[in-house]
Amino acid sequence: MTERTENEVRDIVRQQYGSIARATGPAACAPGCCGTGADKSLALGYSAEDLAAVPEGANMGLGCGNPQAIAALKAGETVLDLGAGGGFDCFLAAKQVGAAGRVIGVDMTPDMISKARANAERLGTKNVDFRLGEIEHLPVSDATVDVILSNCVINLSPDKAAVFREAYRVLKPGGRLAISDVVMLKPLPPSLANDTLALTGCAAGAASVETIERFLREAGFGEVRVEVKQESREFIREWLPGSGVEDYVASATLEAIKPGGKAACCGPACCPPTTSA
Repeated sequence: MTERTENEVRDIVRQQYGSIARATGPAACAPGCCGTGADKSLALGYSAEDLAAVPEGANMGLGCGNPQAIAALKAGETVLDLGAGGGFDCFLAAKQVGAAGRVIGVDMTPDMISKARANAERLGTKNVDFRLGEIEHLPVSDATVDVILSNCVINLSPDKAAVFREAYRVLKPGGRLAISDVVMLKPLPPSLANDTLALTGCAAGAASVETIERFLREAGFGEVRVEVKQESREFIREWLPGSGVEDYVASATLEAIKPGGKAACCGPACCPPTTSA
């Protein structure tokens, strides 16, 4: 990537995704999301039932995986979605956590927040809250979230270490990450690294697996796991046709745990005694 300031990168991304939010139909297609949202999401592992559960316009086809598949959401949990877009993953999470649970979607693009809120109103969802903010500076209180989801967004951040530090801050002890994102397999050639479309199309901003693992551990996370999905290179080829981008980046799942919580407690002071049946 050319030497852009962090704010310049954010402005480029905000403008691109604002235009996607304002567009309708085929005009909404952008690098990384070509094809209909439904077709792409089915290929990423979402079900037809998932697609039918959200209002039209919520699924914008902007993902690179399915974080729901690794999140193992439970009723009553509080979920945070980094880069919520039109609200697709938020609405699916809201169904899983139920009325006793809560979902917060954060996006830095005002047009996306407006779109997501309108989708929530159409769906009649009461347990989802969409907030305008940057994922490096989350508008969320400390230690209030059980699970953090994100789908192909962290690669767009110019300060990924800050994203993971913020994720650690807002998670409760024992809270977990369930993220789909793009990782760099080997350094991009200048033709891609310096291309604005490759940046907004989720390629030029990708970090290596080793860098992501380091950022997560430096933030304080344990049980760090980054699994590259080599098969994802088939659909990544279509993001920037003819560029060879699929040789340099791939989708991956990112999982990690904030130490502490009930799972880490096994002493008499915090674990109830066992009783016979």
